[in-house]
Amino acid sequence: MLTAVLLALAIGVEVAASALLPKAEGFTNPIWTAVVLVGYGVAIWLLTVVVKSMPVSVAYAIWAGAGTALVAVVGLVFLGESFNWVKALSLAMIVAGVVGLNLAGAH
Repeated sequence: MLTAVLLALAIGVEVAASALLPKAEGFTNPIWTAVVLVGYGVAIWLLTVVVKSMPVSVAYAIWAGAGTALVAVVGLVFLGESFNWVKALSLAMIVAGVVGLNLAGAH
């Protein structure tokens, strides 16, 4: 249970850091650059804690897949990015893969 919470936290921190990348302005804005880099550092540190009790292949795939899907949603909802049926289908496949990995890792 704690592993799942830590993985969710790692995903959330990574998504937040990714959503803040435009504010870093190509790493020319020092404050936002620091926020982004600290966010990624915390996310990776949390992932290293998670892989102590979960296979790295499953943890990383869930982290990367869920993070990718959530960043796409954040981009759509908060950053004004476009959305079409190809993106929707692609996100659905990512979610299906994450669910499948969760089910496979649980056994």
